[in-house]
Amino acid sequence: MADQSIPQARSPLDEGALSHGTAPEAGISRRLLLGTAGATGLVLGAAGGAVGYAARPAEAVPLTSLGAGEVMFHGKHQPGILQGLQARGHLVAFDLAAGAGRKEAAALMRRWSGTARRLMAGEPSAHGDTDVARDAGPSSLTITFGFGHSFFGRTGLEKQRPVALDPLPDFSSDHLDKARSNGDLWVQIGANDALVAFHALRAIQKEAGSAARVRWQMNGFNRSPGATAHPMTARNLMGQIDGTRNPKPSEPDFDARVFVPENGEPAWMANGSYAVVRRIRMLLDDWEKLSVKQQEDVIGRRKSDGAPLSGGTETTAMDLEKTDSEGNLLVPVNAHARITRPDQNGGAAMLRRPFSYHDGIDADGVPDAGLLFICWQADPLRGFVPVQRKLDRGDALSSFIRHEASGLFAVPGGAAEGEYVGQKLLEG
Repeated sequence: MADQSIPQARSPLDEGALSHGTAPEAGISRRLLLGTAGATGLVLGAAGGAVGYAARPAEAVPLTSLGAGEVMFHGKHQPGILQGLQARGHLVAFDLAAGAGRKEAAALMRRWSGTARRLMAGEPSAHGDTDVARDAGPSSLTITFGFGHSFFGRTGLEKQRPVALDPLPDFSSDHLDKARSNGDLWVQIGANDALVAFHALRAIQKEAGSAARVRWQMNGFNRSPGATAHPMTARNLMGQIDGTRNPKPSEPDFDARVFVPENGEPAWMANGSYAVVRRIRMLLDDWEKLSVKQQEDVIGRRKSDGAPLSGGTETTAMDLEKTDSEGNLLVPVNAHARITRPDQNGGAAMLRRPFSYHDGIDADGVPDAGLLFICWQADPLRGFVPVQRKLDRGDALSSFIRHEASGLFAVPGGAAEGEYVGQKLLEG
């Protein structure tokens, strides 16, 4: 949880920024104009399994402007990967219904894509809109679709299943609930307004009809854009600065790390990516018993400002060899930030867009809270898997987190105008 951040929506990425697009002026929907008429104007560090760095916002955005943000549905890549983190998110996995196959899956993806396009533009859904988001603009809504390993057997498309979608191996830190893991289909929903996000979740569920049923669903949140007086990296539920960097599109190898190349295999995954999804519970009672110094040694960064224990500011490069007057490493050998650094992992990097979650307090007064970890990469077998194995062998953070659910999904490239997501797979 050390070297990942929680970015907020803005436009082009620069140092430390993950978001790519949706400043408020990017587009205002008809519904927003109607709704505001007459108004007065206005990365948990890879909690247990990530590498790469997430972003901090590059500009403060007034809360009153959030509704105007609009992300385009059609494009080279699906929305929800390159944009900054949204304030509210829902993750939901579906299994195809008994008897449903390729034909039903294609019809479902066509419906879902149409619904996503409309909702992301701030329009009502085509069938039985619930009016939950009637008064709001798009609020930077993104809806992203992926296919799980089991989807290909259910649809008779085993020969099109990517090798990179092979099931993740078992890790020693896993305490996985199979009922809340994997799935035939996966949908990621994010927005900067909770009602807009829920509206999208409800519309997607309704449009599934008899073709698919919900397997599991999780809710998350991040800091709202404009919540701080000036741009700064957000904190995770452990109170730690949650990252300072993330792979940036300006880096020459960014696309190679995050997206499947246009001439890659299989062809239908061109410009797509692979999402690893992990529900990581933070053992907050145990964590909060540590002194600030002990917490900093676990992470390898100062809690106050996110600077490395080797000195400097938040963005200063970590000096892994620097010692104190007694010869002790300033950044402990098992510090999370040390283990997850790309230069300690053969350059492996993942683009992270997590959500925090809190699902209540159990009978013993223990909070069920933590991170909905989502990372994007061109090949999880070269990104997430080797880093998680290394974390298993000695990450100081592992004593304070528990991986409780897991999924791996192939997320195809964006749909062109007139197409739906996954069309090349389902009609190829």
